[in-house]
Amino acid sequence: WQLDLERWLEPFVSALRHKTRARMCPAYIAGLIGLGDRKSVQPMAARHAGVNYDQLHHFIASGVWDAAPLEKVLLAEADRQVGGNDAWLIVDDTALPKKGRHSVGVAPQYASALGKNANCQTLVSLTLASGEVPVMVGLRLFLPESWTSDPARLDRAGVPEDHRAYRTKPEIALAEIDRARAAGLRFGCVLADAGYGLSAPFRQALTERGLTWAVGIPFKQKVYAADVAMIFPVAGHGRPRRRHIPDVKSMAAQAMLEKAQWRTVSWRRGTKGRLSARFAAVRVRVADGPPQRIRDMG
Repeated sequence: WQLDLERWLEPFVSALRHKTRARMCPAYIAGLIGLGDRKSVQPMAARHAGVNYDQLHHFIASGVWDAAPLEKVLLAEADRQVGGNDAWLIVDDTALPKKGRHSVGVAPQYASALGKNANCQTLVSLTLASGEVPVMVGLRLFLPESWTSDPARLDRAGVPEDHRAYRTKPEIALAEIDRARAAGLRFGCVLADAGYGLSAPFRQALTERGLTWAVGIPFKQKVYAADVAMIFPVAGHGRPRRRHIPDVKSMAAQAMLEKAQWRTVSWRRGTKGRLSARFAAVRVRVADGPPQRIRDMG
């Protein structure tokens, strides 16, 4: 398997453009996926005959190198293996539970791995998937406002100047999508859960980019029936209205779905039998416009 690993790593090693790093990279990856419970540098170096601790530690801790060439190779390899119009680009969170407060970006926040709020680092991830084969193509650290509003803390942690401005997770995801598309990554549809789907600017930005997308939304997301019409009301008194308004009041998505016809759909076999769930589909207009009074309906 080590020869297979070296052959698979060959384009990545070439992108490092450094003789010593090209030797350390396969050794480090082999240490991560090989035998042994401890995956820190010292035990990994001890298990590898051709590498000593100082060399491996320098590769991990002291080497300053540009990640962009490696990321470019990763996107190219991912596209070659699973890219195409039938592939999905999946936006999600990845949480790393942590103790203490010194790791960059660590803070009490929602940890998807635990399903609750906890002290952790949160990363925005992009995964290219086709069939049942997923390949992670992007991973960017999210900095909470408790970090971006504290310059001294950023200095102590060595956060680069161009990464200190606060960005929401949807903003980070959009930047990663743009980077992937600029590198030629092919996919047919963007998927995201409600953590991203609740953001109207995120959904609108995907549409502006001409992308097909499907996202989760919270049950309280306001929507209109698909046949909603925009009308111009005549004010009975006071100043005349300046904008058109919908002819009906919006309602929560949950309330809209309660009126729909549900049916059970099974899509494939899982480890515990057929996977199935109840589904309903309703065409709606999303209430993403500016809040305004609709006649006497609030």
